[in-house]
Amino acid sequence: MAGAQDSLSGLLEEFVSGQQDSAAAEVASGVKDGTFTVLQVVEALGSCLANPEPRTRGRGVQLLSQVLLQYYTSLTEKEVKVLVVFYENRLKDHHVITPHVLQGLKALSMSVVFPPGLAVSVLKSIFQEIHVQSLLQLDRHTVYMIITNFMNNREEELKSLGADFTSGFIQVMDGEKDPRNLLVAFQIVQSIITKNYSLGPFVEELFEVTSCYFPIDFTPPPNDPHGITREDLILGLRSVLAATPRFAEFLLPLLIEKMDSDVQSAKVDALQTLTDACAVYEQKDLKEFLSGLWSSIRREVFQTASDKVESAGLAALHALSACLSRSVLGPDSEDLLNTFLTNILQDCKHHLCEPDMKLVWPSAKLLQAAAAASPRACLKVTANVLPLLLDQYNQHAQSSHRRTILEMTLGFLKLQSKWLTDEDGNGLARFKDPLCSMVFSAVTDPSTHLHQVAVKVLTVLGTHQGFLSSGDVDLVVEHLTRIILEEAESQSCQAAIESSGSLARVHPAVFISRMVPPLCARLRTVPMEGTDASGSVIPPHIVWQRCLEALAAISTHHSIIQETVPILLDYVRQTQREKTSAEDVVAVCKSLHHVAVLCQENAESLCYYHQKVIPCLMSLTVQAAMQDRGHAADLHVLLHDSVLTAMASLIIASTTRLSPELSSSSVPQIVNLFLDGDVSILSEGSFTSTFLPFQIDGPTAPQSRLVALLMAFVCSLPKNVEIPRLSRLLQDLLSLSLSGCCAFAFTSAAKCFAGLINKCPPGEQLDKILQSASEKVESGLEDESRRTPAVTLLAWVTKSLILRYHPMNGQLTNKMIGLLSDRDLGPLAADMFSLLVSDSPDILNKACHADIRIMFRQRFFTENVPKLVQGFNAASGDDKPNYLKALSHVLNCLPKQVLMTELPSAVRITALKCILALTKLPLPMLLPYKHQVIRALAKPLDDRKRLVRKQAVEARCQWYLIGSPGS
Repeated sequence: MAGAQDSLSGLLEEFVSGQQDSAAAEVASGVKDGTFTVLQVVEALGSCLANPEPRTRGRGVQLLSQVLLQYYTSLTEKEVKVLVVFYENRLKDHHVITPHVLQGLKALSMSVVFPPGLAVSVLKSIFQEIHVQSLLQLDRHTVYMIITNFMNNREEELKSLGADFTSGFIQVMDGEKDPRNLLVAFQIVQSIITKNYSLGPFVEELFEVTSCYFPIDFTPPPNDPHGITREDLILGLRSVLAATPRFAEFLLPLLIEKMDSDVQSAKVDALQTLTDACAVYEQKDLKEFLSGLWSSIRREVFQTASDKVESAGLAALHALSACLSRSVLGPDSEDLLNTFLTNILQDCKHHLCEPDMKLVWPSAKLLQAAAAASPRACLKVTANVLPLLLDQYNQHAQSSHRRTILEMTLGFLKLQSKWLTDEDGNGLARFKDPLCSMVFSAVTDPSTHLHQVAVKVLTVLGTHQGFLSSGDVDLVVEHLTRIILEEAESQSCQAAIESSGSLARVHPAVFISRMVPPLCARLRTVPMEGTDASGSVIPPHIVWQRCLEALAAISTHHSIIQETVPILLDYVRQTQREKTSAEDVVAVCKSLHHVAVLCQENAESLCYYHQKVIPCLMSLTVQAAMQDRGHAADLHVLLHDSVLTAMASLIIASTTRLSPELSSSSVPQIVNLFLDGDVSILSEGSFTSTFLPFQIDGPTAPQSRLVALLMAFVCSLPKNVEIPRLSRLLQDLLSLSLSGCCAFAFTSAAKCFAGLINKCPPGEQLDKILQSASEKVESGLEDESRRTPAVTLLAWVTKSLILRYHPMNGQLTNKMIGLLSDRDLGPLAADMFSLLVSDSPDILNKACHADIRIMFRQRFFTENVPKLVQGFNAASGDDKPNYLKALSHVLNCLPKQVLMTELPSAVRITALKCILALTKLPLPMLLPYKHQVIRALAKPLDDRKRLVRKQAVEARCQWYLIGSPGS
């Protein structure tokens, strides 16, 4: 024991007299392993603490505090009690010792065995013995942390101090200037307020000690290591100022003063603070200041040239109106909301009637902001404004003025629909006739711009259940149909189509009887290609496409879907009877895709769509594939790449949300069709030969293209839906993907294989198929005729394994990196790196239930970018562009915030070297970007670092020479 004491004394001597800082760590280690106790350390410091030299005493306290900062979690309650008394006495010592005392108290304040009652004692000592603002920044921060720790762990004890705690903290914070400390101080004040500490008579003092920083005027220094922003301080201070209604009498005059200043940032900050404060205020807190607040807000919206100030002003007005709306009115209380809205109406209404309409929009925005706060506010404002707008519409003849009035009316009607759904009590019923008259007049006006707004108004009125009569709804649908079929302006047509989609949900029967028949009639009379005998100014093909879009858009109700889906399918069947372009079939498929997306909202509609559309499309495409066309030029239109891609897209949309029961019953039929040629799922047509999509030779070769549809179905299913005969299906897909078939077929097979592999459960079956795939890829890469299919398969399988972070993904990625040095396949492999890290639109995405681990891109970046850089450095000149392109694909898909943390500080030079290296790419690839790059390289010519400027000059010179004679 004596040896341990001697060892401790020696270490203390080294630290205190020998100035060996490392001795503190050894003492702490000795305390941790039980060689000596904390109290023994205190006793051993006795002679040091009795030294007449303050710095020597401070050195001893410093050692003890450093030990406690590492050991505080293991302290006993008795040890904490002794140490607290020790440190409280040291607070009365020389000021050079104070920082070390505070560090020790900070360590003790984090102890979970801190004795009851001592937190109050410590804080009283700090408040009485220390003038905090005379300390250095770090020491002031330590005081704030001690207070924060006690507030978190000893809240009730601190509250026992009553208002003395608030008073003491005010003294601590008063005059603080450092942003790091202010952030903590603001948090403490907010806790004092929100956790109901007693403020006593110090409400105004607490407000003053914080509001003196308003508005925040802070610009962080360049390369600030602390990362504190002006926005952090603004939000911290705002959370204090807006935390309690008790600040209202002091805060609101301050906010009015700042709103009236010439500093834009101060205006915005004041308005946003008012918005937050209104969330906790009541009308009694605002009453005295409403007039001044309204005047300031009105002026900012009327006169400001800043969108940010205007937006903040409107938000503040909305918050004021909402605050007043929350108040419960007694029999004798004043209705401040009514008074406030009356003042707003008085100041804004007359601007809506001015002939030049200069202040019409600011006035409308103010009125709408106030009205949007509550049903009561909405009712009062719209009841006063709507008659005025209806009257103004009739008085103004210019279509531009009428459009403005109509747009304002639309804004108020939207508010009415939001708050007031009961047609009898919403105040709109008395305006029904003039509203309908105005909007029907506008929708037939020669001005197309007026049409667009009128259609939006019709949508609001039509979706408001019970407002329009059945005759009015009929008329609305007729107008929409007319615009779709006859309006030359595409934007008006698009607005009508969107409106039809919204209204069809509410009035399906009307759309079935009034819109579907004329659309179908025009579809029949206007061929997919050809002329229109009606003499319309709109090209017939455009009318045909509009009809398709409209039929899809109105398919928002099950009864309508039952009408539109057969119509659209008939146009796919039409390809059997007459020559049709692939573009037209794609257009029909896009409409069917739109319907599939809409059907996802309703299980019944989705079931109908799946059972109606999928068998039909499969039947038509299989029938087309079985026809022997002989040459690629005679390929049936349904087998074109673009058509099959469009069909795959709609199959995916109809499958991803299919019920488990329907999925499980459909999968065997689809799989049997492709593996065995079982045509039982096909709904129409006769089949005299066998469907053999995996037989790649001879007349059945076109059938392999339909694997794209197989991929769309099986790769869109959830992982819990079992795929029957999966082993054989994977083997057939693997064989097809490495065959000599067309690029579309082998790519579809590779994607299907990868999509299924991604969802396979780990185990022996998956390991075997992956090993087989790896061997076949190796074999394919050695066969000149199969190298491109092999790279395609390799890329898709690699992607599927990267997403699920399968152990084999690293081996396959290394293979991809190795191919970048291949003379023939290098450029293709480089392009495939985009595939590895980007989102895939059809398979291997979240919508298709793929197994995607979080942060897979970051993991891929960390594991493979060093290999790409190393490969670039070792590659020959001809291969370097491949590595650069692969690297650029990886970097392009990485989130910027992740990328910035990974880049080294000499990053600007490295980036410029990359830009210089790009000049080795082929000339046609570089020319489109020459001027853009040269302009961008002008900035680093003025960089503060000489080496950066030098590298920028070299890169810019080389880019200037691109395309010049002799280059």
